[in-house]
Amino acid sequence: MEPLRIIPRLDIKGPNLVKGIHLEGLRVLGKPEHFAQFYYAGGADELFFVDVVASLYQRNSLHDIIKKTAEKIFVPLTVSGGIRTLDDIKNVLRSGADKVSLNTAAINNPDLIKKASREFGSSTIVITIEAIKHPDGKYYAYTDNGREHTGVEVCKWAKKVEELGCGEIVITSVDNEGTGHGLDIGLTQKICQAVNIPVVAHGGCAKASDITAAVQQTKVNAVSLASILHYNALEKLSAGNTRNEFKQEGNTVFLNNIKKPKQFETTDINTLKQALSEQDIYCRI
Repeated sequence: MEPLRIIPRLDIKGPNLVKGIHLEGLRVLGKPEHFAQFYYAGGADELFFVDVVASLYQRNSLHDIIKKTAEKIFVPLTVSGGIRTLDDIKNVLRSGADKVSLNTAAINNPDLIKKASREFGSSTIVITIEAIKHPDGKYYAYTDNGREHTGVEVCKWAKKVEELGCGEIVITSVDNEGTGHGLDIGLTQKICQAVNIPVVAHGGCAKASDITAAVQQTKVNAVSLASILHYNALEKLSAGNTRNEFKQEGNTVFLNNIKKPKQFETTDINTLKQALSEQDIYCRI
């Protein structure tokens, strides 16, 4: 039995860690390297770095951050955003990443998945699916941080990317992301039932019981978390006077008036894992 993986997600714009709601309204939180080190020391099983403006500039700009991170942090690193070619994948892996996650490029050119998995191995290629539920009850895949509708139904797409050779799927509920309303169990369940490769659930987690519900009701292999961890980390890092050590970019007002929404538990990775273990959910502690 494989342990449930806890994977902090770090959305990055320029030099800063940012966070939004429904993948929009980005607010600057601080330097990603500080949060990455904090999560690594706290027991993260992997780290997921996302360049949230990569689609705007048609490239991934995380190479320096990943290189510095890989020198000090020894858990798998997944990198996403603006990766469109085999050369892009090669360059990100050379920077120190262990896996790359594709979304827009994969939908625009599904053959890239097959070529990438053959050249770099299936375990290296992750597909992120940004899902939004429509009035007809079906979930459809979106790109560009949940802004561009593809018309592709998520379960059909999940099955397709598995056939093409990807080794893992990250399923993001855009509807729940950043809200603290809990993981979308229905969506996660549909994806887990559709494929036989590992599935990572992302979007909406506010407390340990949200993770417990997902694990007990689906076959999810991992959860990717942001807000539930960032508020606690921000408080701890602010106490160390690190929050001012970054360039002023984007909405920084939030940093000077930190108010954690009531729905989010004040917690860290180790505390989450302890709570999950008490519910007989196997975690690496």
